[in-house]
Amino acid sequence: MRISVTEAKGQLTDLVRRAEAGDEIILTRHGQAAVRLVPVKAVPEAKERRKLLEAIRASGGAKASSGPGAARSQDFLYGEDGLPE
Repeated sequence: MRISVTEAKGQLTDLVRRAEAGDEIILTRHGQAAVRLVPVKAVPEAKERRKLLEAIRASGGAKASSGPGAARSQDFLYGEDGLPE
């Protein structure tokens, strides 16, 4: 994406977000490329993101404990007669 410095002034927040997401943003002055916005931290590639997500899922699964099912979670609120306790 190419945008003039003058136009970029009002859109800086959006332009920074786009650059962080991996879009190439080039700021121009008098029609000539002057500056390129790039993220400080590189955007991880798909393989790296997938590996990270799998690690998070495994970590969460290891911490999960079995318990009563959600379908019966309200049972403790009612007595044998079906009325609230």
